[in-house]
Amino acid sequence: MSIKLYPVICIVIIAFVTMILRFLPFILLGNEKKTPKSINYLGKVLPYAIMGMLVVYCLKGIRITKYPYGIPEVVSCIIVAGIHIWKRNTLLSIMAGTVFYMILIQSVF
Repeated sequence: MSIKLYPVICIVIIAFVTMILRFLPFILLGNEKKTPKSINYLGKVLPYAIMGMLVVYCLKGIRITKYPYGIPEVVSCIIVAGIHIWKRNTLLSIMAGTVFYMILIQSVF
């Protein structure tokens, strides 16, 4: 296989799989007017489960016995929670927490 052809084949395969994944719900559910209860339930529950899993994943490597003792992570989590409670904007709170964490890591700790 030519080295120049390999990226093209990869892009075509990725595009095909993405299209299948996007069209699959419409193919499976068809022309139903009402969304099934199980899909509505997953739509309500999964965002919270994913956020919880991301928090656990991000905080799993904290060492409270070594400097900086997890202070930047904890402070950033408090910032995210505070801004989210105040503004009710997920994107804003996550971005602010990330920026604040990077400032703490780069200049303070």
